[in-house]
Amino acid sequence: MPKTTATKTPAKRKPNAAFMKPVQPDDKLSAVVGSKPLPRSELTKKLWDYIKKNGLQDKKKRTQINADDNLKAVFNGKSQVSMFEMTKLVSGHIKPTA
Repeated sequence: MPKTTATKTPAKRKPNAAFMKPVQPDDKLSAVVGSKPLPRSELTKKLWDYIKKNGLQDKKKRTQINADDNLKAVFNGKSQVSMFEMTKLVSGHIKPTA
């Protein structure tokens, strides 16, 4: 008997609801991404737009972000952080909206 293969339809990836909930940036982060509540994904996008627009990504080591005055406040006074540390530091400057 020949084997039959079941045709599976690829499941569409659903966005995680936690990332779609709007979060409120604090005053320090608002200077970079704006003061309106926005989803985490949009907040990250705006943060990267700001970094690229101002040329803050390190030229030699691309995983490092050099802070200007606005980002230094978000990065707790550090002048340079890795992009992985950046997400951790940014999390301390947002709060969920009610």
